[in-house]
Amino acid sequence: MNSKIIILGVLLSALMVTSCVKDLNITPKDPNKILAGNLSDDPVYMKEVLGKIYASFIISGQGGGLGDDIVASDGNFFTTTRALWNCQEITTDEAICAWGDVGIADLNTQTWSSNNPFLTALYQRLSLSITYANDFIKQTNGNSDPKVIRYNAEARFLRALAYTWEMDLFGNPPFVTDADGVGKFFPKQLDQDVTVARPKLFNYIVSELHGIESKLGEPGFSYPQADQGACWMLLARLYLNAQVFTGTAKWDSCKIYCDKVVSSGKYSLAPDYRQNFSADNDGYHNPEMIFAWEQDGNYTQGYVGTTFIIESSSDATYIRAEDFHGLTSNTNWNGNRSRKQFMNVLVDTLATYGNNPVPYDTDPMFTQCKDKRVFLKSKKSPDIPSASSNGDYGIGVYKFTAKNADGSQAANYNAAFACTDFPIFRYADALLMRAESLHRLGNDADAVADINAVRQRAFGENYVPITASEVTDQFLLNERGKEFYYEAQRRTDLIRFGQFSNGTYKWAWKGGVANGTQTDSHLNLFPIPGAEVSANPNIHQNPGY
Repeated sequence: MNSKIIILGVLLSALMVTSCVKDLNITPKDPNKILAGNLSDDPVYMKEVLGKIYASFIISGQGGGLGDDIVASDGNFFTTTRALWNCQEITTDEAICAWGDVGIADLNTQTWSSNNPFLTALYQRLSLSITYANDFIKQTNGNSDPKVIRYNAEARFLRALAYTWEMDLFGNPPFVTDADGVGKFFPKQLDQDVTVARPKLFNYIVSELHGIESKLGEPGFSYPQADQGACWMLLARLYLNAQVFTGTAKWDSCKIYCDKVVSSGKYSLAPDYRQNFSADNDGYHNPEMIFAWEQDGNYTQGYVGTTFIIESSSDATYIRAEDFHGLTSNTNWNGNRSRKQFMNVLVDTLATYGNNPVPYDTDPMFTQCKDKRVFLKSKKSPDIPSASSNGDYGIGVYKFTAKNADGSQAANYNAAFACTDFPIFRYADALLMRAESLHRLGNDADAVADINAVRQRAFGENYVPITASEVTDQFLLNERGKEFYYEAQRRTDLIRFGQFSNGTYKWAWKGGVANGTQTDSHLNLFPIPGAEVSANPNIHQNPGY
């Protein structure tokens, strides 16, 4: 499914709300309009509407002047991937945002409430994607066309992914499936107690993925559509975090699904780490990309996804988008940058500079660092004077780019919008998830092979293999930070390692304190948005809010 197909689904789909007309078997006056009633007329319709579900995770809504799917002051601001990125990154050591928009400061300092607009937007967006998927699944259940069976399985995968993020972020969302249909009713949680509901939701998601595994396309069959490789990766990530979600570890199961990805022979590490974050990072050119949200400067426009990451991390003085990323329109928003503590994780300053101070002035691009995953640049000062300080303070990050990996211009170049896909699952993650599982199972001797494969790509000619004795919890957490920073995984990883809220690790302005402080463990879950709790009598708030 290419970008043109995705946007076609966005423009044509009218599946958003099931028709209220009594006779659903009507034929629309406009033959290009797809309604629930005529969805089954042609499998092409189904693919177009399926594209709508995919697109709901990355853009604000139906283009062409038809408006956003959710009413918001800024449709781009509150899209799924953008809000997810904020919740997963600026709540951690990896990023802090300089903007004064309502809700950002709360995320920067782990002081959010149930009224945070980004939490509300993400909750609503994920719920909307689930609604789209439910209606599509209901309309295509029982269809014997092989393509439609696969489309149905893809919709179930996307629903499972949305529920996974809801379970991770909010713990106990309302639970609705295709059996419930779409209409005016108050959805219920699986249980009032999040410690009971979360394991139930985990089991449902896992059972769904097992049920669709054989119905999805083989690994790599048609990027960026969900296939068996994506299904295995989602299962592996669920099992990786099973102890957090359910209280019971599932390391063996995580390893099983990582093994499936690796043994499929369809994926490998990209020769150049940067290719994963460039305009040619798609699965057609990159053997590492298993599943991603596809972006295209001409067909999926919006200040969302990787365009947002690139522009928000650029500024007119230190990291000009025109120079670093190739974008020249509406550039240099000067918002996101990293905190000094994460720089120390990524750069490994002791190994790079010894006991000498980090030479921010003489080595602003950290060129002395042997790890080539480092895409940082010094700004005015690495110390951030206040949680709301402007973006000239902190450590600049330019990991994502709108250029191709070799620095050339993207094939579908647009001056304002990147063609860089946002990675959800990369092959490197299969290796590092398997390594972590092996470590938890007490098999560090085998874990080092996977870790060393990733590090060899990172260090190139400076690569030195690690040994089993070096594999510790802290080493694995740091290695995941080095490999996946700015990919919306950090919060989940820190929680799994016990370092997000009340752990020993502190970073600048965590808890609203300059040098950081421990925060309460109830923050490991975000609150159910206050508006949802007020409007729906069946929804019970998470503890601590």
